Amino acid sequence: MSLAIAATVFAVIFLSELPDKTALASLVLGSRYRPAWVFAGVAAAFAVHVGLALAAGSLLALIPHRPLEIVVAVLFALGAVLLLRGRHESDDEHVELNSKKPGFWRVAWTGFAVILVAEFGDLTQIATATLAARYHDPLSVGVGAVLALWAVAALAIVGGRGLLKVIPLTWITRVAAGIMLVLAGISVAAAVS
Repeated sequence: MSLAIAATVFAVIFLSELPDKTALASLVLGSRYRPAWVFAGVAAAFAVHVGLALAAGSLLALIPHRPLEIVVAVLFALGAVLLLRGRHESDDEHVELNSKKPGFWRVAWTGFAVILVAEFGDLTQIATATLAARYHDPLSVGVGAVLALWAVAALAIVGGRGLLKVIPLTWITRVAAGIMLVLAGISVAAAVS
């Protein structure tokens, strides 16, 4: 396992996920129910998504080097464009439950289901697959991606409102898009050389 790769993946996925609708959904769920219960479901859903992304990245890794670098560059550039264009909408996604206080399994299942549906084919899942294909180290990419997604979920559940008061969502989005454009440039350079 490479700590450098895991740290790079963590940074890319963390910044990409912060302005995501799933972070906002986690914030809403965390404000309604016990944070630990919400996190259990959300964390399980993110682990499933990373596993799917690693499998997709392994398939991408079968492509020859030069075409793969071009595919990776296009995917990173597409990710940057999606971040810049699609993250300024207001998310009013919420989950309604019965008026009774739900137990652990109901809360965890709700968190799992919301994230599983919302994240399928999402930017961070595509970025994780792309990073897995680029680095050929699924363990390092998987650890970095899971830890980043869990960190964002924990921040959103516990202290998301405070973070958005300190750092504007627009800046978080721009930094994540900038990192993805840099990675796209690195991939183009690797394809050319």
